[in-house]
Amino acid sequence: MECQNQERNLDSGCCDKTSASTEASDICELPVKIDIIKHPNETDGKSTAIHAKILAPNDVTIYTYPCIPDFEKDKVVMVFPGPQAVSVQDMIQCLHDQSNSRLHHTSYEPMKKRLKCDDLGGSTCTEESFQTGSSDTTKGSEPRQRLLQRVVFIDSTWNQTNKISTDERLQDLLQVELKMRKTCFWRHQKGKPDSYLATIEAIYYFLRDYHKYCLGQEYDGEYDNLLFFYSFLHSVVNKAKTERKT
Repeated sequence: MECQNQERNLDSGCCDKTSASTEASDICELPVKIDIIKHPNETDGKSTAIHAKILAPNDVTIYTYPCIPDFEKDKVVMVFPGPQAVSVQDMIQCLHDQSNSRLHHTSYEPMKKRLKCDDLGGSTCTEESFQTGSSDTTKGSEPRQRLLQRVVFIDSTWNQTNKISTDERLQDLLQVELKMRKTCFWRHQKGKPDSYLATIEAIYYFLRDYHKYCLGQEYDGEYDNLLFFYSFLHSVVNKAKTERKT
């Protein structure tokens, strides 16, 4: 299914004006593609998903539920807490195991279900090439990184997430949880733990952990610009709270 209404509920005027004033040096290049599934009742003015779209326009796509794209499930994860959720540290290994398991379960199927070796330039289709999407059998971290191509986030109030998170089209996705991160969101919802993050916080912290644990690189502020608007609004809210107390 190909969605035709991507971003249709965004405040296009605000987005266009802000995008025009965003310098090229402010644009973030992300190591994976980000897909945000936005609840139809989520208020645009309160959503932080648009921050990611403006600051990483080439790597972020916003869909309005019930529009959900078709995912290659072995190469996509959904950042959402739950009993089966894994950490970012364990995510790549879980994708590797999941892909390997599916490979073994389909090994008896007709050849048309397998990789087409002709499309790989006549190279040999090995288990390694199936898992990594590459025709080489190079060992190490780089091929394993290719296991992850897209990351799904849900943009909604926490009380409204159930309808999207339980959608059958998302059920086979590996869930990832950011348990060690704490929200700084000024509209924290009562009854929810402080590990339940705003959308832009979840994207930012996921990328930081991915950079460290999956890419194996020291973080040097590569994704800090994603928090530009969030940080600005946070300072405005805190200033207003301080002024009300005086």
